[in-house]
Amino acid sequence: MALYTISDLHLGFNVEKPMDIFGDKWRDHTEKIKKNWIEKVNDDDTVLIAGDISWSLRADDSKYDLDWIDELPGRKIISKGNHDYWWGSISKLNKLYENTKFLQNNFYEYDDFAICGTRGWMCPGGDKYKYTEKDEKIYKREQIRLRLSLEAAKKAGYENIIVMIHYPPTNEKFEESDFIKIFKEFDVKKVIYGHLHGPVLMGNLLNGYVDGIEYILSSADYINFNPKRVL
Repeated sequence: MALYTISDLHLGFNVEKPMDIFGDKWRDHTEKIKKNWIEKVNDDDTVLIAGDISWSLRADDSKYDLDWIDELPGRKIISKGNHDYWWGSISKLNKLYENTKFLQNNFYEYDDFAICGTRGWMCPGGDKYKYTEKDEKIYKREQIRLRLSLEAAKKAGYENIIVMIHYPPTNEKFEESDFIKIFKEFDVKKVIYGHLHGPVLMGNLLNGYVDGIEYILSSADYINFNPKRVL
């Protein structure tokens, strides 16, 4: 039994969204993911997918993509990304599949770990993005959702916690955000995130151990469309 992660699948089996417009690396990316996944992941393994699952705008259209994920080996735990406009009622989503579950305000168990998380948002203090009052509201709301997930895990008696969050939990200056403060408050062991693509992946990244927390960037193109072992 192993734990893997891969995020930002950007599936679009029912929409016109060719990913190779973002570079040759993305050409036939779904075939790459499927091949690597099947070669590596067993039925008793778990895969964490931290957002940007499907380009679909509606739940009906996203079913093609979600079915594709569900048919792959292993148990899947999915959290929301900024492009997941199809995401609806969490209770309805969690009735769709036996082996694919959705994370929002709740947690899932893996061995003696709790899998918690939320979508996250852009963090204040950076120079590359004009941070607005609207951003601040979303930033605060995502902190609430993160706390709900973490508090549920703690209440259930879990001490070892892994967080899935789509956005990087810091700005480009790597300043301590409120998300990171919450990670420390709850003694989070590992943080999995995605969202980053392209040239930014060639620069400095929040990856590895910082203040006792392991950060794992799992964007599909960063890990060469090959699920990364977490545990």
